[in-house]
Amino acid sequence: MKKIGIWMDRQKAHIVTLTDDGEKLDTLFSDVEFFNLKSSAPARVRSGGPQDVVHERKYLERENHQLKEYFEKLAHSIKGADALAIFGPADAGEKFKKELEEKHTALAKKLKTLRKADSMTDNQVKALVRDFYKHLK
Repeated sequence: MKKIGIWMDRQKAHIVTLTDDGEKLDTLFSDVEFFNLKSSAPARVRSGGPQDVVHERKYLERENHQLKEYFEKLAHSIKGADALAIFGPADAGEKFKKELEEKHTALAKKLKTLRKADSMTDNQVKALVRDFYKHLK
């Protein structure tokens, strides 16, 4: 049985795979760019006019497109899972769950939990996944 636990945020996903042969940790990095939105208006007119809205929308669309690509790569890398658990600090896990429900329904049905978890070291991520599946039985 192949049990997979993922600790993820927008920058990377630590994928812990538990099998009868042992455990393996892989890291998948996203290509999501983080944009520092700055106003294009002069200093005295920085009230958030229409020129700012157009730029912000463009950045947000690009970020959403990059997130979808990241989620697609992540879904492809876990396609053989028998059970799936997702952990992470922000909303990336919730967005990934939604993506699974929309495009990868077979994987979405194998999802056992979606929990908030702060940043962790690699060993802490492995321990979190091991403990989750140990107590799931």
